Order: sequence, then C-alpha cells, then structure tokens
Amino acid sequence: MLKLQPKLEVVQEKPESVSETKDSSQSATQESQLDTIIVQIGQFGRFQISNYLLLCLPIICNAFYSISYFFTAGQVPHRCNITQCDSLETSYEEPFLNFTTPHRHGAWDQCEHYAVILDGEWGNEAECNASWFDVGQRVSCEAGFKLQSDESTIASEFGIFCSDQWKLSMVGTVNNIGQFVGIPLGGFLSDRYGRKTILVLAGVLSSFAGLARSHAPDYYSFLGLEFLDMAVGSTLFPTAFLLAVELVGPKRRVIAATMISLTYGLAEAALGYLASYVRDWRVLLRVLYAPALLHLIFICLLPESVRWLLSQSMEQEATETLRRVARVNRRSLSEQQLTDLVRSNRRVEAQSSAPGGHYTARQIAQALGWRIALCCFVWFTHTFICLGLSLNSSELSGSKFENFSITGLMQLPGILIATTLMHRVGRRRALSSSLFSCASLLLAAAATDEVYPLTSSVLYFLAKMTSTGSFMIVYFFTSEIFPTNCRNSLLSFCSSVGRFGSMLAPHTPLLIAYYQYAPHLIFALFGFICSSLVLLFPETANKVLPTTLEEARALDRSMPREKASKSAV
Repeated sequence: MLKLQPKLEVVQEKPESVSETKDSSQSATQESQLDTIIVQIGQFGRFQISNYLLLCLPIICNAFYSISYFFTAGQVPHRCNITQCDSLETSYEEPFLNFTTPHRHGAWDQCEHYAVILDGEWGNEAECNASWFDVGQRVSCEAGFKLQSDESTIASEFGIFCSDQWKLSMVGTVNNIGQFVGIPLGGFLSDRYGRKTILVLAGVLSSFAGLARSHAPDYYSFLGLEFLDMAVGSTLFPTAFLLAVELVGPKRRVIAATMISLTYGLAEAALGYLASYVRDWRVLLRVLYAPALLHLIFICLLPESVRWLLSQSMEQEATETLRRVARVNRRSLSEQQLTDLVRSNRRVEAQSSAPGGHYTARQIAQALGWRIALCCFVWFTHTFICLGLSLNSSELSGSKFENFSITGLMQLPGILIATTLMHRVGRRRALSSSLFSCASLLLAAAATDEVYPLTSSVLYFLAKMTSTGSFMIVYFFTSEIFPTNCRNSLLSFCSSVGRFGSMLAPHTPLLIAYYQYAPHLIFALFGFICSSLVLLFPETANKVLPTTLEEARALDRSMPREKASKSAV
C-alpha cells in the first residue's frame, strides 16, 4: 500500500485543465518525488523518532509558558483580618467567622466583614463576642487579609486583592497579547530563516525572559516581562509542530501530530502537579524556564526541514539531510533519485511566481483570501471555547491544582478520538463532528445541572475533551491547506488572530452574574456555527502537501474527484 501512495497523491493533485497541468505538474512531481524518497528511507524510522524526542522540549516549554500565569498570577483564597479576633496564631478557618464574616458562594467573603459596633467598650472581654458585630452592616477589609494557604503568587506578594484583582486578569490578557505579536512574527521569521534557527532563538530568549521575571521587583515589571516572554517564545509550538510534520511521510502525519498533541496535554497536566508542590511563584518560574536553555543543543542535533530547504533552493543541504535519514534508518537511497529531486525542484523554483521563493501578501490574499479568513474564524472559535472551558471549570469544587491537571489529562482521550476520526472520515468531517459534539455536550450540561449536577460535570469535561480533539485537528489541518514557503506564516497568522478568542475567554465568567449558563450557551453557539463552516474547507487526507499557491488552490478543485480517485486506486 505504501508503494501505491505516491501515485494516489499525484492522481488526486492533478488539475482539471491541460493548461493548469502544464503550470503545476513539475511542482507536483517534485513533491511526489520527495514523498517517494521519504517512504523509501522510512516515513517514521529511528531518525524521525529521535527528532521527535528533541522536539518534545519546545512543546513542553510552550505548554508551561503559555499557561503558567494561572499559578504565578493566581488568586490566593483570603478573607478579611478581623482585628478584634485574629492574632498571629489564628488561621484562615476560625469559629468566630460565623459572626464576623459573610458567607458567599460556599466560601467566606474575601473583601468584606461585618461592621464592628461600640468600638472600645468590649476591651475587657477575653474572647471576641458575636455581640460586637452588626450582621446587618458590611464594611470592606481595612486591617489586611488572612490567606487560606502558604501559596505565594504575585497577588500575595504585591498585595493584589479585592478592587485590584483586575491586575491578575490583566496578566492573562498581556500573555495573549504577547502571543498575538509573537506567533506571526515567529512564523514569518521561520519561513525566512528556517525552523531550527527560530526554535533555538525562541527557546533561549524565552528562558532569559522567564528567569528575569522570577526576579521582578514589582507588578509592572512582572507584566512587561510576561509580554516579552510570549513575544519571543510563543512561536515554539507552531514551529515545532510544522517541523515535526514536515519530517515524516504522508502516511505518518497523523501519528506525528498525535504525538505532539499528547505531549502538550501531558505537559499541562504535569504543570498542575508541579505547581502544587512548588508553591512559591518565583521558584516555580525558575524551575520551568531554566530547562529551556537546552534548546542550544538543537544547533548540533536537530536537522532543518527538508521541505523548507528545497523551497529556499538549498538543494545540497536537503540532499545531505536525506542521506543522513537513510543512513540512520538503515535504508538505501540512490544518488539518481536525489539528482532527479534537485532537477525537479529547480524547475519548480524557476516557474514559481514567487520572487526568491516567496509570495507577496497580495498574491496570497488573491489566491487564498477566503480560506485564510475562514481559518482565522475557526482558530478564534477554538481558542475561545478551549480556554473558556478551562477558566469556567474553576467553579467546580476541589483543588485548583487537581482540577487543572484533570483538564490537561482530559485532552489525551480527545486527541486519540480525533486521530481515529481523521483516519476514518477525513479532516473536514472529523473537525465538524468534534465541534458539533462539543456544542451539544455543553447544552446537555446546562440542561442537567440543577437536577443531576454530577452528570452535568461529566458532560462538561467531555465537552472539554472533544474541544481539545477538535483543536488538534485544526493545527493539523492548517498545516496541510497552505503552500510550503508560506505555510508557517499563514498558520501563525491564523493562530495569532485566534488569540482574540483567548483574550475574550477570561471575561466569560462575568456573564454568570446575568445568567448562570450564559458561557455554556455562547460556547455552544460558536461551536455549531463553526462546525458548519469547516465543511467548506478542502479535504487533505492522503494528499501531497502543496508547495505553490497553484497547488494549494487546486485542493479546492480536486474535492469532487476524491471518491473517483480512491475508487480507481
């Protein structure tokens, strides 16, 4: 079956008209030759496995850095310090709170306590008395706070409580603004200067920014370094993802994407457990960011993407990498095949309308404008739903560390289910069905919450699971619908626009004050709309990755021919 694969891909990529065939046949031949070579020397052999182990580093680092603010800038449960009753020996939970502090949403009020009456006339009492407090009048905290645990965050260290708590939410917003800037910038630079170069620079610079942030003397310096960290480091995941996909053959792309996504989910789960043991935010940052300096070893160990090298006319480096893959995988590779690949690539570059191997923004917009716009909306929907579900899960009972870890672990079955769907029904239908299932589960969770709260919680986590699987398909899908020499730029652009969804997601819990299930309904609405629109994408299952804009546009024209091509094979 593997030997037939290159022929199947050429048939599916074949344009409809004779003139279109003349313009793109050389490019399709070059890409088919490369895939034939990869199949011959091993689609996922020892060489690719060793590189995947290396690429786990940027994946894990990005999982830590993009979400660490949940713990470093997290709110520490607190209550008012009651001067008349509290002392150095008292703790967060005390019997006198029943008549000194209001109870709200199953916990002690964090910012108000009952007013003291007849101040000064009860000084001879040995213990504080309920008669000293007026339960009908509440006042704000004036004598400081009592914390529930020994957890140290910027909230407890910089005194960010009550009316200043918007500063904690601002950290998450600034984090996503940094991603908004850094992801497209990193995508552009990686398409220009190579995937490996940008991975090394992003990893090292992000490590410096994170370690510097662990020494921040005040809130605003912490905020500035949070932005800088994401501006330089947010490209780690999309760049590593593309490099991983471009290293393997067409039949192993789904496995490659699955391994990367599983690693990301496990890293998030591990972060929750790690943060539960390292309760000091400064120490936590040092533990998380010091290992990123290991990106320096990529200079010697990690190869550059062969597809990128060919798109930049670096045929000598590309052929040397292919020889190395064949040698490590213990497969044979003839020099004639490499010679034919180089000749074909030079013809593609000569005929390409992209000067110097790069397209202008106008050329890309004219050829793929609608696809890019749709891709941006899909990314917006996924970041909005996925992050929103994580944030609203904080309303569930239990430890925030355990809940966070469970949220990360729930990604694993979602990814595996999505992988199975991609194999069986293709990319488009797998993406649409995952979104539709997520939206349906959210409506079911809202409908059953009052009568069956446990069932509602299970449905909520299932919705999180399906949304994660859908997100994995989006990453994979986006890497297949755009041409090679602008693939990372467009993937990063769509991902960057999607960050607007993650900027809005932190505000969705505020809607609960107006209607308890407002977040459920909004997420479900976006899910249903997006599940319909993604069916407008072209199917890319078992197809050669497009190299030029002409090939990328041909994906749309080849959609009606898929069934015929498969049946012919």
